[in-house]
Amino acid sequence: MILAAIIFIVLGVLIKYGKMYFLIAGYNTISKKEKEKYDIKGIATVFKNAMFGMGFMIIIGYFLSLFLKNYAIQNYAFWISIAIGTPYLLVKSNSKEFKK
Repeated sequence: MILAAIIFIVLGVLIKYGKMYFLIAGYNTISKKEKEKYDIKGIATVFKNAMFGMGFMIIIGYFLSLFLKNYAIQNYAFWISIAIGTPYLLVKSNSKEFKK
């Protein structure tokens, strides 16, 4: 589970600070003119925040499961982070807030 958290955090860093916007689904397939209509830096910030949040929730769940010796907690933390993070990411990044 820690590997999944690390992957989320690394993806957030790559999208925001590495400017690897091609990792955002659909962004690299639109025309240059269409890309100018979006605030990609704002969208990248949303991706970073969502990925970091999901990663840290998984890490907290992992260490909490070790502390309480209840290993089901790490699974709950993983699936809850996915269930909350994915819809947040989709709704927030597709909002009108990031259209110029």
